[in-house]
Amino acid sequence: MRALALALIFSVFAAAPLAAQDRSQIPQRGATMARVIESLGEPVERLAAVGDPPITRWRYNGFTVYFEYDRVLHTVVR
Repeated sequence: MRALALALIFSVFAAAPLAAQDRSQIPQRGATMARVIESLGEPVERLAAVGDPPITRWRYNGFTVYFEYDRVLHTVVR
């Protein structure tokens, strides 16, 4: 199940590379959910966790943050 969940998530990662100035606002891998809220505020939308381990998505304007448990797994620009 984990492999399927990760394959689904990584299939979305075909997003365009971020400009250097934009990267400073994107949460870094390993950051906690609390740290993301502290630095960016509340997300526009929180989507329920899926799979095992649980993968959670938070949508912000312009990007989505993916968490495994409570840690940032990846960020995708929309």
